[in-house]
Amino acid sequence: MAELSGKQRPESGYNGGHAAEPEDEALTARRKERILLWSSNLWSLGEGMLGPLFAVFAQRIGGNILDITWAWAIYLGMTGILTIATGKVSDRIWEWCGRERLLVAGNALNALCTFGYLFVHTTTGLFLVQAGLGVALALSSPTWSALYARYSPGEKEAGFTWGLVAGEQRLILATAIVLGGYIVNNYSFNALFITMGTVQVIATLYQARILRNSL
Repeated sequence: MAELSGKQRPESGYNGGHAAEPEDEALTARRKERILLWSSNLWSLGEGMLGPLFAVFAQRIGGNILDITWAWAIYLGMTGILTIATGKVSDRIWEWCGRERLLVAGNALNALCTFGYLFVHTTTGLFLVQAGLGVALALSSPTWSALYARYSPGEKEAGFTWGLVAGEQRLILATAIVLGGYIVNNYSFNALFITMGTVQVIATLYQARILRNSL
């Protein structure tokens, strides 16, 4: 999606001989804000199911405390470095690529890596999946924030807008952790990963609606 960068739309941007109404753009922005918020909530539900169970899973495949810390260090390291790089790149390429596409691509990769847990049987495999998740988060995190800031209401409602994001995320993560524990306790980790991946795929497909009717 080609975004606005403080430039005026060309005067030739008419639809059937009539200029685009500001009200229409406001409605579109509101719709995209809701898509971003609800897809993020659904995503948090899928991603949050693993939570503290990650350590239990790592131990089941033969990992020790040091392996667990290395897995998280790889994930956070990849995320930190690539988030900075992706944010910089997205500022340069959004005019022909669109931040929306980077966001959807990152979330699709995250869902794919979540299914990758099904094939993890060694600590090396765990490290690879964690690295992939770090890349995925780096693609999606800065672009989501940039898009939500763009489509959300102005500064007058900024406190409530971002408080809603943070508050809903915490509540959903709390629910997700309980749900994840129930699935592992009554079924298996494979059932958990399939559930997580499926929820993330649904969230990505719903989020992809933001690619339509771009501003």
